[in-house]
Amino acid sequence: MNILAHIGRAVLTLMQEVGSVALFLKDGLLQGLTPKIYVRQILDQMLKIGYFSLPVVGLTAFFTGGALALQIYLGSSRFNAESLVASIVALGITRELGPVLAGLMVAGRVGASIAAELGTMRVTEQIDALVTLATNPFKYLVGPRIIAAVVTLPILVAIGDTIGIMGGYIVGTRSLGFNSYAYLRNTADFLELDDVTSGLIKAAVFGFIIAVMGCYHGFNSKGGAAGVGRATTNAVVSAAILILAANFALTSLLFSE
Repeated sequence: MNILAHIGRAVLTLMQEVGSVALFLKDGLLQGLTPKIYVRQILDQMLKIGYFSLPVVGLTAFFTGGALALQIYLGSSRFNAESLVASIVALGITRELGPVLAGLMVAGRVGASIAAELGTMRVTEQIDALVTLATNPFKYLVGPRIIAAVVTLPILVAIGDTIGIMGGYIVGTRSLGFNSYAYLRNTADFLELDDVTSGLIKAAVFGFIIAVMGCYHGFNSKGGAAGVGRATTNAVVSAAILILAANFALTSLLFSE
């Protein structure tokens, strides 16, 4: 009976958390994304989320593309199918690895930052001060972060896709002996617009998840510095899990026959 009690308590806690996220999301969308829009806050968040995340996303994409080219070459050489390296690298980067890895890296960097920033504002009563000054915290804090993340993540992923394909190209031509023209030709022939747009759609959804999870856990943090630390950890973990789950759902939806 104790085991059943623990299971029931865990299920109830999960349902309570899902309900809290749903209510927060309702307020964030209805209040945060309707006029008045704080344009300066949106631009500031776009700079923090997009521009400052570019180095880590670019490095991740470059080394992932290079490692993917090596692995595909080693596998395809067993079947004399080395010519497929360029096309598989391009498809793997644009469809899956580009948006997922970029989402996870941004979740670790930006999701933690958002949760820590809003969590500190909550425990130091700065959010309550905004309410006292007749400023809606959802419009001023939540809305700009959601808009900025949804806009900038596809841009980051597009740049990351380019860098990842470049990484595969450099490894393929410098280390594996591929002809430069043939490699680029195979990439262009097999890569279609749908492959790129599907990754950008995923990126927008991942950006939404990162911003919502960071804002939710930071907005509801309590208990001083320890509470801010828990909120930061929970924001990164929940965003990463939801990104992987959303990636599976979107892949099933976008590429279903």
